[in-house]
Amino acid sequence: MIVGSVCLSHSPLKDRTRPSSETEARFNASLEKAGKFVAEQQPDLVVIFYPDHINGFFYGLLPPFCIGIEGISIGDYGTAAGELNIPAARAADLSRFVLDAGVDAAISHKMQVDHGAVQPLEWLSADHPLDRVIPIFVNCAAPPLPTFERARALGRAVGDWARQAPERILLIGSGGLSHDPPMAELANATPQMRERLISGAPLNHAARFARQSRAATEGNAMAVGKSRLLPANAEWDRKLLDAFLAGNLSSLDDCSQQSISEAGGRGGHEARTWVAALSALGAGYCATEIFYEVIDEWITGMGILTATSA
Repeated sequence: MIVGSVCLSHSPLKDRTRPSSETEARFNASLEKAGKFVAEQQPDLVVIFYPDHINGFFYGLLPPFCIGIEGISIGDYGTAAGELNIPAARAADLSRFVLDAGVDAAISHKMQVDHGAVQPLEWLSADHPLDRVIPIFVNCAAPPLPTFERARALGRAVGDWARQAPERILLIGSGGLSHDPPMAELANATPQMRERLISGAPLNHAARFARQSRAATEGNAMAVGKSRLLPANAEWDRKLLDAFLAGNLSSLDDCSQQSISEAGGRGGHEARTWVAALSALGAGYCATEIFYEVIDEWITGMGILTATSA
């Protein structure tokens, strides 16, 4: 059975580039409120729709969706590294159900999960452990991206499976809102970077440290108006949040990939994870906005919604 959903932004810069103490306190209080919502629902299984930041999925073989049967956290940006507690038989059953529902999701027995999934799991575990999890990758970073209609279809299939499951299932959508992360793109990559984007060669310590340091540098630069990245777009986020609160999950259907990148940054495509998670709840869900604020130091429009089925 589905006990509820949390959709929230993540930012690997949260503990690296600090906003004002007042802003940080507001966000942490809202995160605590979301954690208490989770604890009240007493889930014993989490299904999380998450985006990868070209850490676990590469152009060597790039599915639009992938369900983790076995996997590890890579431990980027201070998240805990190690094997994830994925109930393999239940994840395999979910993957069969989703395929039978007409959604072509890949599976992985060696999923490498980054902060896009692990950070929200850690954030929301303060009052109730969220250690038993089925991660579902939604490609939001490496074109071609799945349509929002297909993200809804994925969510509906997962929701149908979860409603008849014996577990108390919490659905999480992790991503966005508007932000423009400093990620390499295949179209303009150097030959060396192009090779990594295709082959998925692991980063050594020096390369990982340099990548994470660049992100922190951009956060500090964004806070003083000197970043080369597109700033978070509160107006775009507000329209998206209002649509989600009203149960409208098709507001981005007619938007091109380019227009979303221009308005919401490259990270704005992560709205697909929210669409999938809320679609799993079914029509007539009830959502509550707990937090929204642009936090430049985290280069992101940070939002948190909780929701329950009708």
